[in-house]
Amino acid sequence: MTRPSTADKFTPVLLSGGAGTRLWPLSRTHYPKQLLALTGKSTLLQLTAMRVSDPARFRPPIVVASAAHRFAVAEQLDQIGVRPAALVLEPVGRNTAPAIAAAALAALQAEADPLLAVMPTDHLIRNSDAFLAALEKARVGADRGFLVTFGVVPDRAETGYGYVLPGPPLAEAGDCLEVVKFVEKPDRATAERYVAERKHLWNSGMFVFRARRYLDTLARYEPEMARRCQDAIDRAKRDLDFVRLDSAAMDACPSQSIDYAVMERTDRAAVVPADFGWNDVGSFDQLWHIGAKDSTGNVVVGKVTVEDGRGNYLHSERRLLAVLGVNNLVVVCTDDSVMVADRERTQDVRRLVARLKETGHDEPDVPPVAHRPWGIFQRLESGDRFQVKQIVVKPGGRLSLQYHAHRAEHWVVVQGRAQVTVGQRVFTLEENQSTFIPAGTHHRLENPQSTPLRLIEIQSGDYLGEDDIVRVEDSYGRD
Repeated sequence: MTRPSTADKFTPVLLSGGAGTRLWPLSRTHYPKQLLALTGKSTLLQLTAMRVSDPARFRPPIVVASAAHRFAVAEQLDQIGVRPAALVLEPVGRNTAPAIAAAALAALQAEADPLLAVMPTDHLIRNSDAFLAALEKARVGADRGFLVTFGVVPDRAETGYGYVLPGPPLAEAGDCLEVVKFVEKPDRATAERYVAERKHLWNSGMFVFRARRYLDTLARYEPEMARRCQDAIDRAKRDLDFVRLDSAAMDACPSQSIDYAVMERTDRAAVVPADFGWNDVGSFDQLWHIGAKDSTGNVVVGKVTVEDGRGNYLHSERRLLAVLGVNNLVVVCTDDSVMVADRERTQDVRRLVARLKETGHDEPDVPPVAHRPWGIFQRLESGDRFQVKQIVVKPGGRLSLQYHAHRAEHWVVVQGRAQVTVGQRVFTLEENQSTFIPAGTHHRLENPQSTPLRLIEIQSGDYLGEDDIVRVEDSYGRD
């Protein structure tokens, strides 16, 4: 394939704001599916970034992410050597139309009218060469002023996807086709008819267009949204490597997807039919479809034993999961939750998550392993007035100087060497040594070594929530 000239490079826009509720309990609000390694060793975010990392074809990406996920996103990109042109933080989610507008405005600060390649970071593409070829086809349409989406050729009836009905070729736009209409997620019978008729395509949620064309179109149909996004960028603040969109402007911004706000209303929509092994990894049924199956059609991940079962998706992170005599189920076991579902009902897991939130459970939001810029902590046990955690501090990491109003803590070092601040004292703890931090006492934990520091923390008190933290000083710019 002929490489484009430097002036024609794509600017990738990587959208990392999704929650992935249909993949609970693997995906959580505070650690969603794009940050998980669901199909191998790399996370979906990393796979997406690597797919568009060739400097001969792509400029550095603009990443749009939730402010709550900023350190995890930045660390995962750093692990694969990708440095974004901007890491734009959303103080509140407002769906894809405003997120893309903010990215387009950020891109315009560096280039007159960049060619944007917009893609979610929680999708899987198995044929990168076919994906790049499709991008080049979309480039032609974008350069002719079209807003180009990709329609994936269906290989099965799927009720979890929207569809696109393409029309005839657009004479001035190469291989791009006219969009006749976008179709909402259909019922099973309609989806089966679409596959049989071979006319409809899956709506992939990926786009190519010029930044100014998108912003002009958005301003035509959603002027208030366009104005608020401009305000959010104009008032944005730089924070370390992040661009924080203005909270007041985003709070006032309407929430809308790009499909509703722009694509279904413009007469300049085009579609490129594509077959590059796309999957939105939006449910456990999708994970079953793309997973490696045993001789009886089971997809097994982790510590699992199955006897006399067929067509199951079985996933256990650490504990033994033993399954006998069941078919077409999803069973997922994490450190704090077990979820069992009919494989054909996995699109409805979000309803289960909503019910859990309504009844006061925090498992839909909080993962059993919490990621922080300094490392991780894992809840091991909890009860009335006590909680036990494992804390791992990466080399050079340091927790904030902080205190707690309601709880005391006892630290026991099990691996490595800790530098500890308790009140006015600064001292070192070696393996098997411990210290006590009374409630209300300023304290800090640091790892000055080149290997991870691991310790056990025992908390006691009348309230043990994570919001009982007052940060006096923080190396990572957190409030």
